[in-house]
Amino acid sequence: MFRRAVILKDALGALASIVLPGPCRICGEALVNASRVPICLECLDGFSRIGAPLCRICGRPFVFEAVPQTNEPLCRLCRVKFYAFDRARSFAVYDDALIEAVLLLKYDEVTRLGEWFAAWLAELVERERDEWRADVVVPVPLHRDRQRERGYNQAELIARPLAKRLGLKLERYLLARTRPRPPQLVLSRTEHWKSVRGAYATREGLKVDNLRVLLVDDVLTTGATLDACARALKKAGAAAVLGLTVARVRSAAMVPGSAVAAHAGSSRRKPSQTSQHPSS
Repeated sequence: MFRRAVILKDALGALASIVLPGPCRICGEALVNASRVPICLECLDGFSRIGAPLCRICGRPFVFEAVPQTNEPLCRLCRVKFYAFDRARSFAVYDDALIEAVLLLKYDEVTRLGEWFAAWLAELVERERDEWRADVVVPVPLHRDRQRERGYNQAELIARPLAKRLGLKLERYLLARTRPRPPQLVLSRTEHWKSVRGAYATREGLKVDNLRVLLVDDVLTTGATLDACARALKKAGAAAVLGLTVARVRSAAMVPGSAVAAHAGSSRRKPSQTSQHPSS
């Protein structure tokens, strides 16, 4: 009964979007295309997609002047093997337009937008199929209290259609968030890294050994969430963890300087910066 009600709701929503198109949820212009995504074609085409040059491992975009002179360009963090994940890529830069789109997915449950994002992420994977070969797709989980409050996980709204497009199994319960996020909306970079370190674990009884995991989230800010999830998965025996996100914050300092220094064995420390993006 519930399933039929959802199907009917989607059908009525699609009909309404054609017969009574509303404004684009980003620019406010009237929608003239018959789409179930409440964003106009101009805004959809205007997202700042991330391309070369970028770090071979974490996918951080380089400005041309800062590209390392090597056949395999790596950012300063990946040169010291800072992250636990093996590779990460994002669809576009987290600018004003994409922030609005991600918020629609995150708080308004616009599932068709998740499917649209999944199509672009699938294209990214298909371009480098060997490097992105995977056994399962896993959405970054919410803590059970947040999941209960929101009613859904926005990462799963992307991961589910992505798994279908790639012909892979969706493992929505493979990972669990065992510790809730701190209540404050904005965390400093140091606070954010501390809040996710050790906050994820694999569930007992589920097979992880030798799996290549495609880990999906909405936004990559510092890489802390993907890193924490990758550590939990690899502790349980995963062979590789490959991260995909819709958006990436373009920032000169992706993690606290103190964390990099500690990882690299250096005593030099930099002051942490306050992040305005409370995501991964």
